[in-house]
Amino acid sequence: MSEEASAPDAIKPPGLLELALTFNKIAIASFGGGLSAWSREVVVVERKWMTEEEFLSALTICRILPGANQVNLAVFVGVKFHGILGAIAATIGLTFVPVLIVLGMGWFYFTYSKVPAMKSILHGMTAAAVAMTLSMAFKTGRKCLGSPVAIGLFLAIFVLSAILRFPLWASLAICGPIALWWGWPRARAKEAA
Repeated sequence: MSEEASAPDAIKPPGLLELALTFNKIAIASFGGGLSAWSREVVVVERKWMTEEEFLSALTICRILPGANQVNLAVFVGVKFHGILGAIAATIGLTFVPVLIVLGMGWFYFTYSKVPAMKSILHGMTAAAVAMTLSMAFKTGRKCLGSPVAIGLFLAIFVLSAILRFPLWASLAICGPIALWWGWPRARAKEAA
């Protein structure tokens, strides 16, 4: 993957077909996992349709809302450029080909699931998905964990959700008010500057 994104100030809005093809590329490239990482790579780094901060905000909103995170993100990006039609184009691009592939793979898996090589293939795909997710966490973490408070909030959410196994809503109920208290004045000061 290439590195670092810049602000998408002068980027021409994509057409509906480009939206659909781009999200199809994301879906196909992330076969086996790492969809968030590929979304960031394509939307932020390659196409520059969003800044890193916009992407992280969108991804956070999409994770809080019900439904599949990446479908929510496709809707979010589609709406940004073309409203409901953009959302439909991005969602079809993200899901159509993978649905066909999953149908075929489902048939293949249930036909050959007793073959030992199948388990080895799935373990390899899982390792690749974990590596992609850690890669995205590292790249985005460098951008948004720039202060002791941000690092503290990160660690608090990690402990609550990964170690203590709190549900997401409970972790957000605990840390969300603190994040708002800390982040809101900073965002307003940044806008005023």
